[in-house]
Amino acid sequence: TKNVYVDLGYLGIQKEYKFLSLKIPFKKPKKSKKNPYPSLTLEQKNYNKSISKKRVFVENAIAGIKRYHILINKYRGKSKEKFDESIELCAGLWNFKIDFKKKITC
Repeated sequence: TKNVYVDLGYLGIQKEYKFLSLKIPFKKPKKSKKNPYPSLTLEQKNYNKSISKKRVFVENAIAGIKRYHILINKYRGKSKEKFDESIELCAGLWNFKIDFKKKITC
């Protein structure tokens, strides 16, 4: 089974798409008169940490691809295939950079 890890920006994703296993972190409760000091339980905090440990690699890869400004700037080309190829090229460059760093540190 494939797990899908998302952050709190995707709270409505359950209504839009169907997943076998969707992992969303717990949101801190809002402050109210009944609950003046809202906090997450220790189990919820540990669950959130486990999700963030897995998502950090994806977030770093997206940030690395954004360094090439393909995802930042508006694509003005007419061909969707060229846009896909340019993103694949940027992802390949990012993967090459990661592999190159691993070889140097070994």
